[in-house]
Amino acid sequence: MNLPQGEREFEALLDYLKHERGCDLSGYKRTTLERRLQHRMQEINVVSYQDYIQYLQNHSEELKTLLDTVFINVSSFFRDRDIWDYLASSIIPRIIASKELDEPIRVWSAGCALGQEVYSLAILLAEALGIESYLERVQFYATDVDEDAIKQARFATYNDREVMGLPRDLLDKYFEQTEQGYVFDRILRSKIVFGCHNLTQDAPMSQIDLLFCRNVLMYFDKEAQASILVRFHFALKNLGFLVLGKSETLINRRPTFNPISVEHHVYKKSLNLELKDYLSINPKLNQKQALDATTRQIHIWQTAYQTSPFAQLAIAPNGRLVVANERANALFKLTPNDLNRPFKELEPGKLVGSSISLKTLYGGRSPMTLKNIEWSAYKETKYLDIFITPVFDRERRLLGINLTFIDSG
Repeated sequence: MNLPQGEREFEALLDYLKHERGCDLSGYKRTTLERRLQHRMQEINVVSYQDYIQYLQNHSEELKTLLDTVFINVSSFFRDRDIWDYLASSIIPRIIASKELDEPIRVWSAGCALGQEVYSLAILLAEALGIESYLERVQFYATDVDEDAIKQARFATYNDREVMGLPRDLLDKYFEQTEQGYVFDRILRSKIVFGCHNLTQDAPMSQIDLLFCRNVLMYFDKEAQASILVRFHFALKNLGFLVLGKSETLINRRPTFNPISVEHHVYKKSLNLELKDYLSINPKLNQKQALDATTRQIHIWQTAYQTSPFAQLAIAPNGRLVVANERANALFKLTPNDLNRPFKELEPGKLVGSSISLKTLYGGRSPMTLKNIEWSAYKETKYLDIFITPVFDRERRLLGINLTFIDSG
């Protein structure tokens, strides 16, 4: 069936937004969508959808304006209720079942806006755990790049229209009605740490069990989305879950996440990250120089980041951190911002440097082991065995050093 030219161009615009910008609008009512797109096009004097695609390609800031036009008044409590029901019935019970009874549950709401989804999450967790267990176990981070939005979210006060979607029993249980509006429970709110955070520039949270980021990625181009997804991969525990928005689709070049539920846009970690992925995190790095070195350093990557029960990291011949696996990140509190930093300045570097000189570390041609090294940090003392393995290419040129840290008790 041949569509009229206007409809073909409209479909081409939707296809461009989905496959090039990661924003899937195909599920929205066409008449409403066309009306809002036409409204925006008229504001900038663009006549055809084809011309508007070119305008989007040439004006990076336009996508945000377009999406703000399309998604009018979309923030609400338990928005898209079927997704919340799925989280409550399937995902949150899986997280709880994977934990010891007193083990913390870490949640990150990235792009929390005015707070409705943050407090919706808090209600789900409080309902699943009970108030007492929630207060003892939940560690909650809520971030947004907009400081004013963070202030309003922290204020946690909503008018009659804004709480309209809340069931009456939950409204009575978790909110106090005041002259200013409905205020979310102060004690439960004390478990939520609010902060201003730029997803494309700042280091992510770590050891996260549930990462909630709905209708945020679609505001970024493909390169920025890929960098953010690397940060999310870094942030999540191996058994953690990522929840995206109903209109979002993953367009990362590699399947670093697998869907748990396509219908509800819930994902888990898939492939391990590569050196290129880590380099995409930190814009301060010399990207060309780093990428030119990728072929020489890939052997380090393979050695240092295999699935392992032990903390492992790799150091380049120039003495800078190349990569660290998830256990090393957790043990030494490393973040993506530590990549390419001098190893001697980092906590593991100071630990190694307390036993051998850096000259010995880089000058050795054979593996060595440091036994039962005492390390006091973060209010506890550990004893670690450190295995140091130099990595060479076929010409016996040093590619770097692989270090493995094992708790010796």
